Amino acid sequence: MQTIEKQVARIPKFGRWLDSRTERILVVYGGAGSGKSFAVAQHVCHLLLTVPDIRIAVIRKTLPALRITAYRLILDTLRAWGVPFALNKSELLITVNGSEILFKSLDDPEKIKSAEFNLVWVEEATDIEREDFLQLNLRLRRAGARPNQIILTFNPIDAYHWIVTDLVQQERPDVAVLHSTYKDNPYLDAEYTRQLEDLVNQDENYYRIYALGEPGVLRNIIYSNWTVAPAPAQKPKDRYYGLDFGHTNPSALVEVCLHGEAVHVSERLYQTHLTNADIIGRLKELVVPGSLIYADAAEPARIEEIKRAGFRCLPADKSVKDGIDYVKRIRLHIDPASTNLISEIRAYKYREDRGGRVLEEPVKFNDHLLDAARYALYTHAKRGSGAGRFGVVSGVRSW
Repeated sequence: MQTIEKQVARIPKFGRWLDSRTERILVVYGGAGSGKSFAVAQHVCHLLLTVPDIRIAVIRKTLPALRITAYRLILDTLRAWGVPFALNKSELLITVNGSEILFKSLDDPEKIKSAEFNLVWVEEATDIEREDFLQLNLRLRRAGARPNQIILTFNPIDAYHWIVTDLVQQERPDVAVLHSTYKDNPYLDAEYTRQLEDLVNQDENYYRIYALGEPGVLRNIIYSNWTVAPAPAQKPKDRYYGLDFGHTNPSALVEVCLHGEAVHVSERLYQTHLTNADIIGRLKELVVPGSLIYADAAEPARIEEIKRAGFRCLPADKSVKDGIDYVKRIRLHIDPASTNLISEIRAYKYREDRGGRVLEEPVKFNDHLLDAARYALYTHAKRGSGAGRFGVVSGVRSW
């Protein structure tokens, strides 16, 4: 049995609960910043090291989403603990002393139909269909030293989702439910805590979902003009980027490519605590040389530094209302790997005051990639059209 060489603090609420449950289905849901995914990743690693001959599956709907979320969390946890492990990158398989974690997506359900597991963790479980869940539950049939379990983690954006109605709201002997909020995470950044608490002054429903971690019903969604679709392999006829600066909040970079009349948008960077030097280093890796970058005009010094590093970086037009109105006229094709962008656009909504009146401004939360996309699309359109006064995009074609 593997010994943990370097113990890392676990969030108390999750650790005690996860270690003690014997039910087959564990539902772990709640608000933003509660630490639920981090805590479940630690639990999975703990079982890998302490339960002999255990086989674990970690699941997300798509493989690109899995690679940048749960896969990375588990690798980071094992490395932080100082645990030696074997990693098969082509198979996405981690092995420790005969026990293993296999990372699988559900974009091809046939991938899991012949497999057997002792534990399944589904991250962002609201992305999967009820049939996906039933198939995964059938895979929990491998003999082992502990009860077989499936763990579902998610943010409760939709009160009518089948997980909420069938599992959370039903009293079933085979289901255990743990609700959490940012207050359960003692390691949460103070600035992010402030943003969550400030949602009560912006939008009651957003506050309910993201701060209180309770199921909500999102109304007045801003963008419905999008679909998830990969970009064609051939070179686009136009390519440019949008950049939103952050520190406690993530810095966000999106790439816009025009293929024929289709506009494809891809998430390229979404990371907190980056200095400008860090961002320049990432731009060298991510941006096609010579491409235009439209960056947050509120940071002229940072834009100048990026320009001096050899990039064509211009201040973006930050007009929110006009920019949103323009983007709403475009059919957007979002790359499947753009998990944070998809999460943002699904929930992006107009503010409502406490009387229920809809305001002509979005809720300012979880919108960093969408800001970057708006900078790119709207400013590039204005620049290409020779638009005159601020906020007017004259002669711009809508795709």
